[in-house]
Amino acid sequence: MCGIVGIYNHAEASNLAYLCLYAMQHRGQESGGIVTSEDGTFHQYREMGLINDIFTRDVLTKLPGNIAIGHVRYSTSGDSSLKNAYPFVIKYAHGWLAVAHNGNLTNYKKLRSELEKEGSIFQATVDSEVVMHLLAKGGAAPLEERLIKALQRIKGSYSFVFLYEDGLIAARDPKGFRPLVIGELQHNGQKTHVVVSETCALDLIGAKLVREIEPGEIVILEKGTVRNIKPFTPAKKRAQCIFEYIYFARPDSNVFGRDVYVMRTGFGRALAREHPVKADIVVPVPDSGVPAAIGYSEESGIPFQMGLIRNHYVGRTFIEPKKEIRHFGVKIKLNPVRGVLEGKRVVCVDDSIVRGTTSQKIVKMLKDSGAKEVHMRISAPPTVWPCFYGIDTPTREELIASSKSVEEIREFIGADSLAYLSQESLYWFEKTSPREWFCDACFTGDYPEELDDMPEIEKMAKKTS
Repeated sequence: MCGIVGIYNHAEASNLAYLCLYAMQHRGQESGGIVTSEDGTFHQYREMGLINDIFTRDVLTKLPGNIAIGHVRYSTSGDSSLKNAYPFVIKYAHGWLAVAHNGNLTNYKKLRSELEKEGSIFQATVDSEVVMHLLAKGGAAPLEERLIKALQRIKGSYSFVFLYEDGLIAARDPKGFRPLVIGELQHNGQKTHVVVSETCALDLIGAKLVREIEPGEIVILEKGTVRNIKPFTPAKKRAQCIFEYIYFARPDSNVFGRDVYVMRTGFGRALAREHPVKADIVVPVPDSGVPAAIGYSEESGIPFQMGLIRNHYVGRTFIEPKKEIRHFGVKIKLNPVRGVLEGKRVVCVDDSIVRGTTSQKIVKMLKDSGAKEVHMRISAPPTVWPCFYGIDTPTREELIASSKSVEEIREFIGADSLAYLSQESLYWFEKTSPREWFCDACFTGDYPEELDDMPEIEKMAKKTS
């Protein structure tokens, strides 16, 4: 999961890109970067860390131009280092080219091996570098044609923004795994186009949402015009990531045509109907568990209370790249409110249990603060399978639900009861958005396509499941 932005036709393109990345910081806290084009000359800056720390006023003044792309990253392919920070920039026979990518190419290793045998030299270990090599090997054909040929060879999930010397291209994979939208704003009597992963970024800069970029669509912005092409046969089934609704997207965003906040409160209501319990208060695990807890409270009639307070200066522990930080972060991230919890039967609502260690510490924290009972309710099905489409989930062996029953997990985390939202209740909204439009392989093991780079242990596990 990463966040990408493209700005076309604005005198302060780098500043707008910065603001959009700031709004999407939740999509990646490892590194950030912006590349601009000023009359065909590229200017770039990439660094490890948070956007507000990377892009000082002085840095932004050194990124002139009216076209820009930007990226916030957490690593799913390639290690955590500056050489793998995006946007990725190359200079080749056709000039300068940069790319920012949200997703994961599942046949990356196979393509890279083929390209290396043909003499290609790679600078980094990120998957989308293979796309740049495929573009470079596309001969003298126009960029648009070379891009179509390159995209025909890759598999997996991608939302791309490409910057070339006088234009910008956005592309989304035919199954639509990752969100990508286009918006616009007026500036000095001219129209600026903005491509972003989430609509919350448009809201920050005052841009109007135009529409979602469709699965398999390529949008080309150049010479003051906007064109779109659909060169791929539409996929029989979409594979929009259901976890965008459950955890990743900001609740004030509209993703895949639906408000994330509405989706999460809906999960909470469905959870209350499916797994009621006698309790005194409903307490969320902030922040991603808050809307679901509100939904659970509204449906059950049990009062909602903020029994856990989050320190907002600590990042999202699930996507921290260092294991040591992830485990230590639980202690400094959340603090219980004894006056709310003491003597109470608590329904604690969270969005997922991954390894189980965080939930274990939260349950202990609540009980140490006087909670009489703690009933864990999870607003998603058990996470049993790893994701290969842009989320850095652990291996299957590390996922607690892959080897333990719900009762065994309950015992491990120390809760008085534990219940997950079922696969059926997860799709409470399917009358308006069919479930076949979504990828839920992390719950079912039903991956939307063959995984060329899937480790052999995962293939074996899938066959025996």
